[in-house]
Amino acid sequence: MKKPASNLYPGMSVRGKWSGRRYTIIRELGEGACGKVFLCKNDQGDTYALKVGTDSARMMLEVNMLKKFSKVQGVKLGPSFIDVDDWVTNKGTYPFYVMEYIKGESLPSFLKGKTKDWIGVCAIQLLTHLENLHKAGYVFGDLKTDNVLMCQSQLRWIDVGGVTAIGRAIKEYTEFYDRGYWGIGSRRAEPSYDLFAVTMIMMEMAYPHRFEKGAHPRKTLEAKAGSSVWLKPYRAFLLQCWQGKYQDATQMKLALSRIVMKRNKSKSNSSPSRVQSRDRKVRSEKAEMVTISAFVTAFLGLSIYSFWL
Repeated sequence: MKKPASNLYPGMSVRGKWSGRRYTIIRELGEGACGKVFLCKNDQGDTYALKVGTDSARMMLEVNMLKKFSKVQGVKLGPSFIDVDDWVTNKGTYPFYVMEYIKGESLPSFLKGKTKDWIGVCAIQLLTHLENLHKAGYVFGDLKTDNVLMCQSQLRWIDVGGVTAIGRAIKEYTEFYDRGYWGIGSRRAEPSYDLFAVTMIMMEMAYPHRFEKGAHPRKTLEAKAGSSVWLKPYRAFLLQCWQGKYQDATQMKLALSRIVMKRNKSKSNSSPSRVQSRDRKVRSEKAEMVTISAFVTAFLGLSIYSFWL
């Protein structure tokens, strides 16, 4: 069957078979494992993201996952679900669903010009999302930079196609972020699978161009972590994760928060001249770092309190 996305272009309308609601295509946003995603608007002018594909079962799994995410109390794990329907064409009938359009920038783009502290801050945000997802009984599976956006200094997930119930086999993955590819574990859906992916996102922040695993994958990772100035504050942390020290997102987030807090404390104790020089360099991001530092401080205090309960 011809892919329906090949027939979509800006200005074209997709009308739901059952609801009659119409969505006008603005432009393509990206492509997932089972379909393409487009920016669209409804007849009232509201903008959304619309995903259309050919596999109804796969599409419904994603729809159900979006609905589950909306039920996680107090946490917005992914885009909000808006609508689901079928699109009838002369080539056939295709399933589609509509979700919240998250307007943001890619992680690599956001990090340009930022300090190395942002590597830890972004990873803490990822671990916060994963903590809630794992408690709900799922792993993200295909966690990678392509599936996250930075929106007002907060990371948001934009693709839930790889989300898998804990205990099952990972159904979608990207080799660079997959611990099985690096010989560091299985492709069984468990929290530690996502934790490894977080470390690879941290690695990618330091190495924008993905590297091959080579003949000795673990040694390749250790060498890359050891040779990057950007990863210097996190080297021991990365090695400990690869060695299996962290079994859940809460434990890993607490360890990383301590590193970030220690670095912030060290900076506050620096000499005035060094502080002034550094402030000039990072002036444009001070407001953002104040907000995120407050988040980290609050989390660390809460985690320590919860630990002793």
